[in-house]
Amino acid sequence: MTFVELLARLGGMGRFQVTYVAALAVPLLMLASHNLLQNFTAGVPEHHCRPRPVANESTGDVPLLVSIPSDGHHRPQRCRRYVEPQWHLLEVNGTVNGTANGAATEPCRDGWTYRDGVFAHTIVTEWDLVCESKRLRQVAQSIYMAGILLGSGLFGVLSDNRFGRRALLTWCYLQLGATGAGTAAAPTFVVYCLCRFLAGLAMAGVSLNSASLCMEWIPTEARAVVGTINGYCYTLGQFVLAAAAFGVPHWRWLQLVVSLPFFLFFLYSWLFVESARWQVISGRPDLALKGLRKVARVNRRKEEGDKLSEEALGALVRREPPLPGGTLAALVRTPGMRTVSCGVSFVWFSTSFAYYGLAMDLQGFGVDIYLSQLVFGAVDIPAKLASVLAISCVGRRVAQGGSLALAGICILANIFVPMELQMLRMAFAVIGKGSLAASFNCAYIFSGELFPTVIRQTGMGLGGTMARVGGMVAPLVRMAADVTPVLPLVIYGAAPIISAIATCFLPETRNMPLPETVKDVERRAGHLKDEEVTVPLSTTKTKDGV
Repeated sequence: MTFVELLARLGGMGRFQVTYVAALAVPLLMLASHNLLQNFTAGVPEHHCRPRPVANESTGDVPLLVSIPSDGHHRPQRCRRYVEPQWHLLEVNGTVNGTANGAATEPCRDGWTYRDGVFAHTIVTEWDLVCESKRLRQVAQSIYMAGILLGSGLFGVLSDNRFGRRALLTWCYLQLGATGAGTAAAPTFVVYCLCRFLAGLAMAGVSLNSASLCMEWIPTEARAVVGTINGYCYTLGQFVLAAAAFGVPHWRWLQLVVSLPFFLFFLYSWLFVESARWQVISGRPDLALKGLRKVARVNRRKEEGDKLSEEALGALVRREPPLPGGTLAALVRTPGMRTVSCGVSFVWFSTSFAYYGLAMDLQGFGVDIYLSQLVFGAVDIPAKLASVLAISCVGRRVAQGGSLALAGICILANIFVPMELQMLRMAFAVIGKGSLAASFNCAYIFSGELFPTVIRQTGMGLGGTMARVGGMVAPLVRMAADVTPVLPLVIYGAAPIISAIATCFLPETRNMPLPETVKDVERRAGHLKDEEVTVPLSTTKTKDGV
């Protein structure tokens, strides 16, 4: 009997699994809020230099025209002001089209004036992240992604080797709630970045351990559906973010609103059951037995649960001696694992890199930002439905590669669309973003099926790490537009196409049981023959049944 067969005997996709998936999926609603939060908390309002004080005149009495030069669109420049008021501009036919060519200007030495509007209270207005400091907005998002990067590797290794999935998930819920609330109370930009970094660290742990617990408690035939349900929760989270940002425009209160629910998730996570697969692999069959019997009771299969024993569980999973170098070295020690690790790294990096390159620049499309957020979230619904159909019908590899290729083509297409055609550019960006959402959906399922149980969290941590490298680099690449406007699009579009090619070298996993050991991966890749794989004596029979 395999572990898959054991889950089937204990109820398959029964009441326990349905409840478990639901409890793990609800927190995913709020993960999107944290990932995309800076679209709203770091929004940039219209602004200009605070005019130089004029003797015997209050600031409000001095016309803006004489203090701030105009840009090419007859709007006040954002980062320069006249050294001396240009009073003669008021005499140019009584209009505002006058200019002061050659008049001396200077940077904004007395701060800025921000116009009331959509972004009246953001970290930009609070800490003046404009002009010479405008890059700090992108740096703040990159620091958050750096936290997710570190957390992906750290929590992946810790959950495989020491603490398991459930304990770390519980801790990460608490850490995300506490650091999110701390971000809302940050007195300085440095403290804000530190709290965001720690929130990103916890966010990686929530994402990784939720995915693995789902993967390891559900039957093979339900993996694609459950993975898609989790993906849709992330999609709904984008709608939640748009609604919360519209109703709570002040950045501190918005930050608090999306962080407090994690304290509730922390409380009920104590009821979660640890992965029995991991407990058996880790030499804790007694704890695995308790968990499996609890599952059997919830699924109304108590009799089947009572028949289990520690000895029977020990035979479920073929264990192998620890490989030299530990779990990290196991990712690249054998040919099959090197192929899987490199392919997964390409997929996760490019998907996240291009995704955040598009999703974190909603202001750049010139469309209402709340509408843009809703459209960018809505496209995920058909995209993820299409991905689950492709995953189930044509396989994981084709679905993964196809979604990446389509995303890259759509992003590159915008290079040739004039800036004036905003709706067409928006359409290509939406299709590209939907394709990347489908790619994320495929990657969560595909990656979990490629890595063996003994290092699944470490492998998923590798994928998460590469995704966060992509997410961390994406805002910085956006700065390349100062050199050449199309350069960011070239980079964002080329990465998914290259990864689509790399996907062709990964093995197909549709309708295949989860690999338990590294040897299973090598066998599937054709690097080991059947007779080289150790088979427990309890499963061998002679022709006469002995």
